Amino acid sequence: MDHSRVPVLEALQEFRRRGDVVYGPPGHKQGLGADPRVVDIVGEGVFASDVLSLNGLDDRRESQGVLTQAEELMADAVGAEKAFFSTCGSSLSVKTAMLAVAGPGEKLLISRNAHKSVIAAVIVNGVNPVWVHPKFDAERHLAHPPEPADVRRALQVHPDAKGMLLITPTDWGSCADIRGVARACHDQDVPLIVDEAWGSHLPFHPDLPSWGMDTDADLVVTSVHKMGGAIEQSSVFHLQGDRVSPEVLKQREDLLGTTSSSSLVYATLDGWRRQMAEQGRDLLDAALRRVIRIRRAVADMPGLRLMGQEVIDAGLTAELDLLKITIDVRELGISGMQAAEWLRAHCHVDIGSSDTCRISGQITHADNDRTENLLIDSLQRLVDHAGTIEAQPPVRLPEPHALELEQAMLPRKAFFAEAEHIPADKAVGRIAAEILSPYPPGVPVVAPGEVITREVVAYLRSGMAAGMLIPDAADPTVETLRVTAR
Repeated sequence: MDHSRVPVLEALQEFRRRGDVVYGPPGHKQGLGADPRVVDIVGEGVFASDVLSLNGLDDRRESQGVLTQAEELMADAVGAEKAFFSTCGSSLSVKTAMLAVAGPGEKLLISRNAHKSVIAAVIVNGVNPVWVHPKFDAERHLAHPPEPADVRRALQVHPDAKGMLLITPTDWGSCADIRGVARACHDQDVPLIVDEAWGSHLPFHPDLPSWGMDTDADLVVTSVHKMGGAIEQSSVFHLQGDRVSPEVLKQREDLLGTTSSSSLVYATLDGWRRQMAEQGRDLLDAALRRVIRIRRAVADMPGLRLMGQEVIDAGLTAELDLLKITIDVRELGISGMQAAEWLRAHCHVDIGSSDTCRISGQITHADNDRTENLLIDSLQRLVDHAGTIEAQPPVRLPEPHALELEQAMLPRKAFFAEAEHIPADKAVGRIAAEILSPYPPGVPVVAPGEVITREVVAYLRSGMAAGMLIPDAADPTVETLRVTAR
């Protein structure tokens, strides 16, 4: 296919060339009614390019097939049979993908290290989750993706499960054995969905970890805004084989998605695909060389422990995305949360993820010599000034087994059940009626329907005292917890 073509961008350019006047949404009329104070900050182009697909980029019959052509080019670029764009982010796309495989009351295997959006999908969709616990790294207090053997055992116990949802790469860069998990699923003739939100760049360089479409996944969801070059909320479904019906997927997406899709998202997805198809290997070559230099510099900094090849050698994860720079900072006597706040306040550097143990930043094709040197210099400054950062009370990190909570009630039933707020220390043994997700990275410690334990309460309470954020808790201080009424 001709990857120099960008159907959405070409249609947008033609729309602006014609000078069409629109007597329908959006109400700002391509910026004519936008507040100049807003335009001064976000730019005229944002409003000028905010156009409806119907009666804008295309006619009401979609006779030009603008979006369809762009999606066909995307599928060809990444080796999928079909691709569909979504403008609601992968938080919604993963809900759609799950609903395309398992309906209300049906079982679906799900990695328990899933983002809160997956737990939300379990609640909204009404599926019966069969949690597949991740490979827990006790030394780093970090969850890696589950292994094929874990999936195979879960399918043997639950042969009526409709499929599996696997999360890879993780927020910290560790990657699953997708092919092995796909084989376990396909041996039972059920599909594998991969939430590959952090992996939109993977198809475009052979030295990066495996890409779901190349390793037999049936349906892959990517967030192009995370590691790619499209704007926020840009997401793509990638599909192959016949275990997931394209028709069903489109219907489920139509059920959950917006009816006012953003042309800005479509246009930047289209443009990013062209950039990667034409220049991706060279751009990612440069990024990989850059990240090797950064990793070498970090490895020489006392008090910083970089996650690298050793986690693969130890059998903790199948692959690692080196473009994710995950650094344990506990030897500096501070938490990852403190490190992130110090870097922001003193270096104007915003780290992607942080928790009680570590920070993680990403290098992409967009980085240059300035951003490379800024990161190295800022991390060195952090090392030099760590002794000046006020000590925080220790976080009581639970043992790995303590994070595998008993599922006493279906998440949907617990979330919508009659509930009450009680003091956190009184919640031990009670069934959670809320999601509790330290953020970032946003992986729930407690999901609705799980039995709250003493270890989890101690972790959340001590974490809050040390600066942890739990924004989805009904009581963000977690002094009280929301539990199902007796």
